[in-house]
This record gives sequence, C-alpha cells and structure tokens, in this order.
Amino acid sequence: MAKLTFVGGIHPFDGKDMSKDKPIKEVLPKGDLVYPLSQHIGAPATPIVAKGDHVLTGQKIAEASGFVSAPIYATVSGTVKAIEPRRVVTGDNVMSIVVENDGRYSEVAYSPVDSYEELTKEQIIGRVKEAGVVGMGGAGFPTFIKLSPKEPEKIEYVIVNCAECEPYLTSDYRRMLEEPEKLVQGLKIILHLFGNARGILAVEDNKPDCIELLKKLTKDEGRISVKALKTKYPQGAERQIIFASTGRSINSSMLPADAGCVVDNVDTVVAVYHAVMLGKPLMNRIVTVTGDAIADPRNFIVRIGTNYHELVEEAGGFKEKPVKIISGGPMMGFGIFDLDVPTTKTASALLCLTQDDVSRMEPSACINCGKCVEACPSRIVPRRLADYAESYREEAFLAENGMECCECGCCSYVCPAKRPLTQTIKSMRKMQLAKRKKK
Repeated sequence: MAKLTFVGGIHPFDGKDMSKDKPIKEVLPKGDLVYPLSQHIGAPATPIVAKGDHVLTGQKIAEASGFVSAPIYATVSGTVKAIEPRRVVTGDNVMSIVVENDGRYSEVAYSPVDSYEELTKEQIIGRVKEAGVVGMGGAGFPTFIKLSPKEPEKIEYVIVNCAECEPYLTSDYRRMLEEPEKLVQGLKIILHLFGNARGILAVEDNKPDCIELLKKLTKDEGRISVKALKTKYPQGAERQIIFASTGRSINSSMLPADAGCVVDNVDTVVAVYHAVMLGKPLMNRIVTVTGDAIADPRNFIVRIGTNYHELVEEAGGFKEKPVKIISGGPMMGFGIFDLDVPTTKTASALLCLTQDDVSRMEPSACINCGKCVEACPSRIVPRRLADYAESYREEAFLAENGMECCECGCCSYVCPAKRPLTQTIKSMRKMQLAKRKKK
C-alpha cells in the first residue's frame, strides 16, 4: 500500500507565493530566436534549413539524427540568419539555428484529429515522435521512447508528476489550474497505449485547488485517480513519486518500466495532447520567472528560442540587482552568469535572488551528526560518499552505492558543517557515468 510519501526529504522555504496566483501571460519574442540543436538527451538534431531560408511557425528546421534524438521546429516565421555556435544556460557553446523574427508569425497547416481513438497506437507514438516532444521536467528524454517499452502489457501505472516540489516553481501549478482539460486528455491518450494501466495524477497536498479541480474532471474516469501526496522535497523525483504513488521501488540501474510504471511531467503530457490531437509540434512551454530581485514574478507561456533578457523585461525587470541567477529551482538548478541565452524545451524557470547564501558559507569538518543520512531519500550515507569522492576512492564510492544518489541536494541543505556534499558526489557520479559510456 502506497504511503503517499517516502523516507527522508526536507521542507525548504518554497517561495511559491511570489508567482502562483498570477495567470499565465503569453510572451511574443522581439529579437532573434536561437534554437540549440541539443535540447534533449541523445544525439543533437541535424539542420534541414540553410542560411537565408524563409521559415514558418511550426516548420521543422532540424531533424532527429538518431534513435535517441528529437526534431526541432521554428516557433516564429522569419529568415534563417545563421547556423553557428551560441551560448546556452550551461555556459557551453552549442551549434544553433538562428532565426530573424519577421513579426508576422505566419504558420504552417497542422493535421488535427477528432479523436485519438481513430489512430493506431503506432500512429499516436509516431505523432509524439514527429512533434519533438521530450521530457519537460528537466531531463529532456525523447517521450516517444518512454511510451514504447519492450513489454507495454506490463505497464500498470501511468503517473503524471504534478508534485512540483522544487521551491519557487509554479508553472505546473498554473497549467493545472488554467488548462486541466488538456492535462486529463493527454493522460487518456497515454493510457490508450497501455490497456492494463491505470492513470495517477500525483499532486502534492499543498495544492488543494488543483486536487479538487482534477478530481472533478476525472470523477467519471474509471481508470484515472488523483492522489494527494504529502508535501515534501523531493516528492517529484522519479523514484520518490513512484514509491509514494504505488509503493514500488526502483534503483539507479532500473527504469520506471521495470516497476510497471511510466512517469511524465505535466507540461510533457500537455505536449502529448497538442501533438496527437492538434498535430502541433513542441513549440512553447511555461517558464517561471521569479525571485526577490524580480519586479513582477509570474509564469510566461514562452516560444522556445526566446532570449531570457526578454522574459526579465516582461517581468518588469529587476527591482534590485540580483546577486545570484539560477536556471531552474534553488535545489537542482544551476547558476548562470549571462542572460543572453535562449529558452529551450527543458527551460523550467529563471530564479533571480538578491542574496547568495551558498557563497557566504564556509565549510568545516563533518561533525558526524547524521542529518545528511536522515534527509537522504536514496537511503545512502552522503558524508561518507563525499569523503570517497574527494579522495578519488572510486571502488569504495561504488561499493557504498554512490550511484544511487539522485542529486536532489537534501544533504547539502541540512548539513550544519555547510559541506557541499551533493556537488562533490555529483562530480564522482559524472566521472563514473562517463567511464560506463566509454565501455
């Protein structure tokens, strides 16, 4: 029996009041649109346009270059200005297609359907694949692969991750309130692929209005239930939401399908609805622009490729110069040094803060208090793993299950000695994953 929560976790300040009560606002880009060819896990997309070509909104401009890859579409009409390396939020220079916006937003014709039931399962998956839908919770894994497990008859649960446990982020919350019908319809489409599965809308119980609304919309849906999960970070992590919703466990060497589950983020499920029912490719997403340095924090529906500077302007600019700017949330996001970067399929939030608490911290020796162990949702010993990582003791790191770390940041958050436990463990995990890839 699922307990609707998990062992471990923390309760950080959530900061959601800044933006959660403001309706989603559409942003039309003013400048050039930049489309990095790597916006997903797997092989970069391959350009199918050239400099000087005129493109339309919804036109494919780069195609998938491998099985694990995804196509990219223009989100405005205009002229291809360049195909060249451009900086992205990680600080890397990534080959990108640059489109000069003509401001007309001329659009291609799409191919909607009256009912998803008129499509075969293969056609549904094909429409999701062709639309370039990827995991929009941050992972960027091509969604059609997730919807094509080797043994679909063994999938028993399709879980929609509605938890949104990361502090400050409210994009999923606004999507659930303003477009719940699309979310439910998207879930029904996915359930159509898995005849033995039940759908779960897994929402943290700090969103009672969403829970009530979704329950009302699904009261006559025999295969769909709404589960109110206990509010705790990282309730929305894949392993934790599966355990909280179903009582089933997976580890780092398993996929959700191994536990009979498929897990998708709110925005991803809505993108599936757009792809299957409307025939529309993935062209926009909701981005939370927030923090105490922002004049008017809120959520924007953004055309992919829009510059972050424009989003800050739409949010009223800075009321105070930010000391720290984070792409994503404070727990799993990462600091950025330049706003002159484009939004992508996996861009969830821009957090601008007037204080940088982390940089002021001075790490000291571990005091063996055990708080990191209590908080760890993966049930490992972070302080010991960090010691192994710092001294490059790879065998000991692996023997102590270091690869089970989900990099949630709970251990660093609670550590009274202010040790950067998560960051240290993450570095060793990256090294081990790179070695596995070489093999």
